[in-house]
Amino acid sequence: MKRKRVGVAMSGGVDSTACALILKADCEVRGFFMELAQPDIARQKELAQERADRIGIHLDIIDLKRQFKDKVLSYFSGRYFAGLTPNPCMVCNGEIKFGLFMEAMLAADMDLVATGHYARVHEDCGRYRLLAGTDRKKDQSYFLARLNQQQLSRVLFPLGAMRKEETYLLMERHGFADFRRQESQDICFLGRESAGDYLARLLPEKTVPGPVMTRDGRQIGTHRGLFRYTIGQRRGLGLPDATPWYVLAVEAEGNRIIVGKEDDLYSGRIRIGNLHWTAGRPAAEEIEYTVRIRYSHRGATAVLRRLDQDCYELAFAERQRAVTPGQFAVIYTGDEVVGAGEILR
Repeated sequence: MKRKRVGVAMSGGVDSTACALILKADCEVRGFFMELAQPDIARQKELAQERADRIGIHLDIIDLKRQFKDKVLSYFSGRYFAGLTPNPCMVCNGEIKFGLFMEAMLAADMDLVATGHYARVHEDCGRYRLLAGTDRKKDQSYFLARLNQQQLSRVLFPLGAMRKEETYLLMERHGFADFRRQESQDICFLGRESAGDYLARLLPEKTVPGPVMTRDGRQIGTHRGLFRYTIGQRRGLGLPDATPWYVLAVEAEGNRIIVGKEDDLYSGRIRIGNLHWTAGRPAAEEIEYTVRIRYSHRGATAVLRRLDQDCYELAFAERQRAVTPGQFAVIYTGDEVVGAGEILR
């Protein structure tokens, strides 16, 4: 039987290296590295090449810097300057990693594409189901919720049924003893910078101070640029009081921050737009789902209702803290990702 040709997205980290090592036993494996806007790109390429050489596979470099800037960096800065809190990893996965990068690997005569994500894909009568990873602490299905059926049909997640500790132990058995010391990065293009510092450096003319207002219209402070704040933020406000102040809203129109107290942060109903149905068909309405409103959110029970052609409502059984416009609500039924929508104001 002909062995499958699999392109592995390699970063030099433990997960992508383990992915390549596991697949090499049964497939023809070739490594691919994405050149984006990583601040330490030379070192990352060197690490990926070192790992590929040790495993004994070829590594190709795919230059996607321009496309990444056009599709991800412009989205990232545009959302922040509009008073929203974006999720660049979600957009990058759909548009770049499993979009242009996957296309480049398939064009290089690969049958399938593999990554080190902790998630699973099951084929069921021609439909591809995206499922949460077995290791719930490392599950990355949230970030993959914008993938479509065609993308899911060509992808492998070899670590989906593994726990992170098992990945480390596997690599150590094969002589890779240095992975535990490596630090992972949430947003690859920030390096050690905060999002606020990155944006202030990128577009200093957008750093425009403005009023910090209470819900009843009193100005009690001055902010240092809208993009430095997000819903639920407490630190960095410089507003002394008997109890902490929190950011409730970031309003680009008027260039102001609205603040309130802890109880003001809770919402029972939210609206979502820009819907994408990962499962390949719209979700049934008026039934309960588990919904995650950010990656670190454990999930909460909510009923889905359609409001109009482009907008749905999620009515939660219990009020949720710090619902953040610009982030994504990912809808699950059991372990399966049904779809995702961007949280609206």
